[in-house]
Amino acid sequence: MQTFDFQFHTRAVFGAGAFQRLGELSRELGFHRSLLVADRGLVSAGYVDEATNLLWAAEIEVVTFHDFDVNPDTAIIEAGCAFAAPLEVDSIVGLGGGSSLDCAKGINFLLTNAGRMQDYLGYGKAVKPMLPMIGIPTTAGTGSEAQSYAVISDAQTHAKMACGDPKAAFRVAILDPTLTLSQPGAITATAGFDAIAHAVETYVTTKRNPLSDAFSREAWRLLESNYERVLTDPGDLAARTAMQLGAYFAGVAIESSMLGATHACANPLTTRYGTTHGAALAMLLPTVVRWNRPVAAGRYAELARLSNLYSGSNDNEAAESLAQRLTQLAVAGELDQSLSATGVRRDELRELAAEASKQWTGQFNPRPFDQAGALEVYEASY
Repeated sequence: MQTFDFQFHTRAVFGAGAFQRLGELSRELGFHRSLLVADRGLVSAGYVDEATNLLWAAEIEVVTFHDFDVNPDTAIIEAGCAFAAPLEVDSIVGLGGGSSLDCAKGINFLLTNAGRMQDYLGYGKAVKPMLPMIGIPTTAGTGSEAQSYAVISDAQTHAKMACGDPKAAFRVAILDPTLTLSQPGAITATAGFDAIAHAVETYVTTKRNPLSDAFSREAWRLLESNYERVLTDPGDLAARTAMQLGAYFAGVAIESSMLGATHACANPLTTRYGTTHGAALAMLLPTVVRWNRPVAAGRYAELARLSNLYSGSNDNEAAESLAQRLTQLAVAGELDQSLSATGVRRDELRELAAEASKQWTGQFNPRPFDQAGALEVYEASY
């Protein structure tokens, strides 16, 4: 059996109402003066006030930072660090979607270890201790709450950088599905498909292991069977619960197994065209499943059979049923099915392929992935 090294960095506190334990958990970790990082939408939704009140009730002082948008970049992280540095915070709470959670991690890197985010590209480059953090996701998507990586865009080149370190992991992730009930429908669709892509990609990467496989399978089971339910009935708390847990499990799998060609091809679309990450994945994932099929049909077939998409013995046919199901899910989310539908020009595909081939996740794809392969994926998705 394959050898592996798998370590959980984060305590998960899961269940409806778990958010109310924020003060208690913060006190357990020794928080006294916390930086609360949350996007402006969370302010409008009232969650920032609620979090602040919970912390104050536990006698923890709070300062808040909201000056960022989707896909935080290095300039935003530097601004957040400059804001927090004189305030002498001893802890950080990240509240929101992946952008809030990644922003919290990025600020922590610079606040404790100084330098620039570019210095932390890769893994394990933080030499000094980092502040303890609690992550509270309000979307079911990125799984950032389970990971020790912050994904930050370079403000100059717009390239996405994965900056990881064991010390950057949240000490506690509070998973309260009631917080996801306020997600707008478009966010539910794109974030949910992001989580689905994580489950599928982590199951076939070259870096996967038996433990990450278990998380990927369970993530797929929960996400595939509940994605359409949360779209048609946004108030279905049972479906919301399954989606959030599935997104978390997929995030745990990423921490160990990483991702593949779908994310490598999606990142340039976000950089160049501002395409929402989940929407880009929806255009590409069925194509990548088919492109990887010569080397990964058996793995994809396992997912197809797990969801009763195919009952025969032909792995190639089973993998095709998975690709078709992914397209069906994207249609349910009203996500574009082709690059051409988003305004990408065919004569730009070669440049996109060159960028995709340089993305870090491509190296973990089961089929060797290079510029030529990226071009094949883009052309088949056009």
